[in-house]
Amino acid sequence: MVALAVVIVLLVVGSLIFHFASPWYFTPIASNWSTIDFTVDVTFWVCGIVFVAVNLFTAYCVWRFRARKDKAGQAHYEPESKKLEIALTIFTAIGVAAMLTPGLFVWGKFVTVPGEAKDFEAVGKQWHWSYRLPGKDNKFGKVDVRYMTVDNPLGVDPDDPTGKDDVIVADPTFHLLVDQPVQVLLRSTDVLHDFAVPQFRVKMDLVPGLVTYQWFTPTVVGTYEMLCEELCGVGHFAMRGRMVVDGKADYDKWLAAQPTFADTQARPVGNATAGAANYATCSACHGQRGEGNQQLNAPKLAGLNDWYARRQLLDFQHGVRGAEKGDTFGPQMAPMSQLVVDPASRENVLAHIKTLPDTPAPPTITGDVEHGRRLFETCQLCHGDKGEGRWGTNAPKLAGMSDWYLIRQLEYFKARVRGGHEGDIYGDQMNMVANSLVGPDAINDVVAYINTLR
Repeated sequence: MVALAVVIVLLVVGSLIFHFASPWYFTPIASNWSTIDFTVDVTFWVCGIVFVAVNLFTAYCVWRFRARKDKAGQAHYEPESKKLEIALTIFTAIGVAAMLTPGLFVWGKFVTVPGEAKDFEAVGKQWHWSYRLPGKDNKFGKVDVRYMTVDNPLGVDPDDPTGKDDVIVADPTFHLLVDQPVQVLLRSTDVLHDFAVPQFRVKMDLVPGLVTYQWFTPTVVGTYEMLCEELCGVGHFAMRGRMVVDGKADYDKWLAAQPTFADTQARPVGNATAGAANYATCSACHGQRGEGNQQLNAPKLAGLNDWYARRQLLDFQHGVRGAEKGDTFGPQMAPMSQLVVDPASRENVLAHIKTLPDTPAPPTITGDVEHGRRLFETCQLCHGDKGEGRWGTNAPKLAGMSDWYLIRQLEYFKARVRGGHEGDIYGDQMNMVANSLVGPDAINDVVAYINTLR
């Protein structure tokens, strides 16, 4: 029993040392919510004091009333003690009040948004963040999931005139003006999500069918990771974004570059006939019918989702792809993408590619198809159970595409040769997913299974 008492004391001492010497604690605060830190600290102190007191008392009792031959340490049995019950009730009430009272004041402030706060909307869906700002009229347009399409991912009502000037940020990176209070209106299009930035100290759930909110004032210029802190599905771990806090000049520059809803709906309609001329250069590598050419390291294009092809062209044009160390073939594509930098030319060539026959690429690899099927159970949640691709999860078509190219891209994702650029949010998600393919044959096996999805 003496040994047990010593172990309990060592547990208390070790816990205190771990708490005060541990490098894992709060991130540096970057908002006005220092009161939340104070509330958590009060909880730590109250719980810590109780933890130490109860365990040391337990250790004392184990030692004091241990079994002895002389029975000198025999405990006194007293089934009722009003004095003890009153004392414990008072001390417990004081402890609970000490923990709850600061939180009530903080919550009162948390739900009271200051009048000078600017609104923006954060929209969560599996597994992606998008944002919306009111336009010059300072009013948000109506939204409804019925209007959600690949060209209208936030579901803004196209017939509502107040929504025409809404600023649409389809990218998971959003910018804030330093020292400007903001109210975040939170909306989910599918399941429960949670908006959290550790440095801002506030978080709130996104509930389907409701608009929840939180507010804060960013106080430190910098880039902060935004997380979904509500388990929202198998891709929950990859649902990340960035909050960039800017000074006035940088913020105004970023805001001026963002499209309005009207802008996003005014994209030129592609002309497949005109695009044939643009595609003539592409065909030298990718083939006249977009079938791909392994000898020239050019993957199949026919059948590729146009929204995905558009994003890749833009990424090549902006240096998000093709500039990472170790990417042998991306730098070849980067200058070629500049041939369709004009929006009309880009839409024309995409329209032409859409007319090419989607003949599955011939398999060039073999693997354990059954093992690959099991591995693909994770992939299909984004890419579809038939590998058809889903714009809602920003995941392109895999079925029938060049298998040797899929293998190379998975290897690139694992090595962060692709997805390492700070602007490649979806590539960063794939970095994490690709690293779940463990073992020398995992990539080959999953691609071998994809080859069966015809």
